Formats: sequence, C-alpha cells, structure tokens
Amino acid sequence: MSKAFTKDGGADPDDEDDAEAAAPPVPEGSKNYMLPGGYERLRVELRQLLSVERPEVVRTVAWAASNGDRSENADYYYGKRRLREIDRRIRFLTKRLDNAELVDPTRQTQTDRVFFGATVTYSNAEGEERVVSIVGIDEADPSAGRVSWIAPIARVLLKARVGDVVNLQTPTGTAELEILRIEYKALE
Repeated sequence: MSKAFTKDGGADPDDEDDAEAAAPPVPEGSKNYMLPGGYERLRVELRQLLSVERPEVVRTVAWAASNGDRSENADYYYGKRRLREIDRRIRFLTKRLDNAELVDPTRQTQTDRVFFGATVTYSNAEGEERVVSIVGIDEADPSAGRVSWIAPIARVLLKARVGDVVNLQTPTGTAELEILRIEYKALE
C-alpha cells in the first residue's frame, strides 16, 4: 500500500493506539491525579507485561518464524499482532505512570471541602442518597461508586462543602444535589 493512503504516512493501520483511544485523555494542562492503590495496580500490570507476557510472546513469534513460510503461519501472524497490542499497552501505561500525581486522601488537611480523593454522600431532589468517591481517570468504576475527577458529577462536587447545594446538568435538565457528608479515607 502506498504511504499516501496510510494515516500518518507510513504507520501500520493496525498500530493505532487503541489503549489511549479507549481511555479518556488527561485534560490539557492538568496532572494525571491518581490514588496510591490505582498507581500500584498500573505498575503491577506494566511489570507483568514487561517481564512475563511480552517475553513469552516474543519466544512464540521467534519459534513460529523459525518454522519457515510465514505467509500461512498463524502462530507468527497472531503472535506479531499480540506483540503490537502489548507494546501499545506498555507505552500507554508508561505515559500514564510517568505523568501521575499521587494523592493520598488520608493525608488531606482541608476535610471540610470536596477535593480529589473525597468520598461524598449527597442527596437529590427526591431525597435519594448516593455515595461517590472522586478518583483518577484510570481508576473510575461507576458501578462501584468511583467517578473520575473529570466526570460532570465530580466537577460540580469539587470545592463544595457540607450543606451546599450544587447544580448538575443532566440530559433531562438540571438536578440539585445537596452535600450531606465528606470523608477522606483510604480507597482500595
């Protein structure tokens, strides 16, 4: 294929940075805030990729390449593809960890306001109480009540105090949320 038809003039179209495309980017000019537990999970994953998975796939590809004809060699073809996936993930994790700003919520001194790492209990207009913890982009898990600090709910909660009412823009209109409790505890 001519280089004129490829995305950046020579890169393999399969070599797009899928890991970065799937994860929300860190806002321009901001730090990649992370909790110590989230940072450690990413470090463990990176170590696993570098010391176990990548060497294993390299061995498989080398063995498959030694078998001769590569055009119909599935071990070689899929091994190379897996190697590209692993390398993309390694680059992504390395960037995220290099730009990480660790924040330990248990060391927060201003506990009367909502900041990164806070666990916030709030109620909506119907009186339903919800609890969310404001975490890093790579640590978000809405089903567990962990929202990224760049999520709309976190943005309206940041810097609020107990008793404050904040307005959250939703697809159905504006929701008023009253802050009931702010806690800074270790999140695992």
